[in-house]
Amino acid sequence: MEYEAPHRLSMEDRGQLKISGVSDVDSFDEQTIVLQTSRGTLIVHGSQLHLQTLSLESGQIEIDGIVDALTYEDGHRESGSFFARLFR
Repeated sequence: MEYEAPHRLSMEDRGQLKISGVSDVDSFDEQTIVLQTSRGTLIVHGSQLHLQTLSLESGQIEIDGIVDALTYEDGHRESGSFFARLFR
């Protein structure tokens, strides 16, 4: 049986989002952040989005900005993480 990291979301006033169970950041800009979590791909939509805290070792991430929507997707992801593709 494969270990699955706990996945939690906590949002305050649509302006601060804390997420656990994050294994990778696929992409990010001020409107969209795409994360790989223990429960699938999570897409954060909004404006003025900023990664405030990022610790892939502990699976924690904090996002500031205006959150408009959170969407989960299933399916295949592109080969390699955002950071792996950035530093090739």
